[in-house]
Parts: sequence; C-alpha cells; structure tokens
Amino acid sequence: MQRCEWAKTEPSLSYHDKEWGVPLHDDRKLFEFLILEGTQAGLSWEIILKKRDNYRIAFDGFDPRLVSQYDEHKVDHLLANPGIIRNRLKIVAAIQNARAFLTIQREFGSFDTYLWQFVGGQPKRNRWRRIEEIPSRTTESDALSRDLSQRGFNFVGSTICYALMQAVGMVNDHTVDCFRYPEIVSLCAKREGL
Repeated sequence: MQRCEWAKTEPSLSYHDKEWGVPLHDDRKLFEFLILEGTQAGLSWEIILKKRDNYRIAFDGFDPRLVSQYDEHKVDHLLANPGIIRNRLKIVAAIQNARAFLTIQREFGSFDTYLWQFVGGQPKRNRWRRIEEIPSRTTESDALSRDLSQRGFNFVGSTICYALMQAVGMVNDHTVDCFRYPEIVSLCAKREGL
C-alpha cells in the first residue's frame, strides 16, 4: 500500500491513514489541532502525536472554555507535567488562543465557519506527485496567519497555519500515489453532494 513518504512508523501511520487531510468541522477538534500545531513549532509532529493523549487529559479535553480560564497556578501545574511539552510560552499561548477562539465563535457562530472561509468553504485539492513539491505555506495560510495574529492568537505563523490546514482537510496534500488521496477526494465529493 502506497502512502505519503512522511508516514513511516506509529503513531504517524495511524494518523495518516485515519485523520490527516480529512475535512474537519467540529470546533473542539479544530481547537485541539490549533493548539497542537502551535505546540509543534520547532519539534517533530511525531513527538506531538506521542504526547497527544497526555495533552487531552492535561488540557481538559481541549475544551476552549475551560482552557480560557486557566490561571498562573494551572500554568505551573502544566509546566510540571512530564507528559506534555513543558514550554511556558506555548502553554500561555494555548490559554490566550482559547480566549481568542471563544471570541471568534461569538462573532462567526463557530470557529469552523471562520476557518473554512480561507478556502472558500471547500477543501482545496492539490495534485502533488512528490513530497518535495508540497509547500510549507501558501497565500491562504499567509492570510489566515495574519488574521489570527490580528485577533490576538500566538504561535500561528504561516507555516503552522498551513500544517493546520493540511491536518483538518482544508487542503488535500496527500501525494497522488498515496492510497488516501482518492479516498479523501471521494469523501469530499460525497459531502458536497449532500
């Protein structure tokens, strides 16, 4: 079975085969990916995937309302947790991002509505033949990064935003020889037909 080159070992294999690139519209899951992608800055995604379950526990199931209320005591508690990345800036950013996330939900009705406007509400289907062709940022991720930054988010550079867009299926960046590429195309076509 042919896969994208980056999926070589667990947990990346399962993540690639089941989640990566599948259009996601659940606000809590979108918040999870927003926080995890920001946390990944400077690290490998494999490290984050291995710590993902620990993050879900430490960050109250990625409930943005709960995370937005974290105080200095909670920050200290998280910094003492060996199951997550113990970086004060990233932890504080997650709390700030939760507050900004809730503001967007109030303004747009959902974070999903806000986020997907950057691709016109539909996944962008790319046709990459080799992993080297896949960009690390695009004009869409630049625009998303700029807007999130203006709204008070942190750890939302364009590269992080593009990784988020890939993860939640705003773009299909599976290479065309990957078995998931046609599956994602078919899944998107079915959803468009609804």
